[in-house]
Formats: sequence, C-alpha cells, structure tokens
Amino acid sequence: MSQGKRKTPEQIINYLREAEVLLSQGQTIPQVCKRIGISTHSYYRYRREYGGLKVNQAKRLKELEKENSRLRHAVSDLTLDKLILAEAARETSKPCPSPCVCRSCMSGTWRFRTPRL
Repeated sequence: MSQGKRKTPEQIINYLREAEVLLSQGQTIPQVCKRIGISTHSYYRYRREYGGLKVNQAKRLKELEKENSRLRHAVSDLTLDKLILAEAARETSKPCPSPCVCRSCMSGTWRFRTPRL
C-alpha cells in the first residue's frame, strides 16, 4: 500500500470548493470524491479540518500548529530538567549528623555547601 503525497492547505481548500460546486449540482459525495480524486474518508477529514477556511487562514492555522508543537516540546524538556534537578537535590541531602538547633539544621536535613574562595 503506497501513501500518496501530502496535500497542501491550498490544494485541500480548492478540493473542498470544487466539491461544494459539484454537490450543489446534485452529485453525491462518493461521485464528487471520485471526480476530484480523493477518498470519501479524506473528504470528510479535510472538511472537518478546513471547512469554511480561506487559504490564508489555513496557512496561519498550520503555522500555529507547528509553533504549538514546538512550545509543547520545550515545556516537556524543561519539566524533565526540573524533575532531574529535584531528584539530584534529594540525593545530596541527608539527615543531620548531630541533633542541633542551628538555623540551617532546623529542617532536620543539611546540604553540602561549596567552599568560598
């Protein structure tokens, strides 16, 4: 089973416009799809996604979808980094070796400090 070439938003909108014209002339959806050269499944998918859009709106929609995807990846990467750092911070803390009341040990744990130069 070979996959066809992906259609551009402009092509899809033109298909939908042509389909509207043919449907208004009394043809059925399977006849329209056969004449245009797409499957009925593709027609319904295109109509759901691009129905009522103009070409410039469809281009903007695709740009926003790409940007949204890029931002989601960035957020997930930052969330993963945060979780890794939190795990590393938990590993470096350990119980206070002696019971004391100093301000740094009030929480019951102490952390390694880097020496000042």
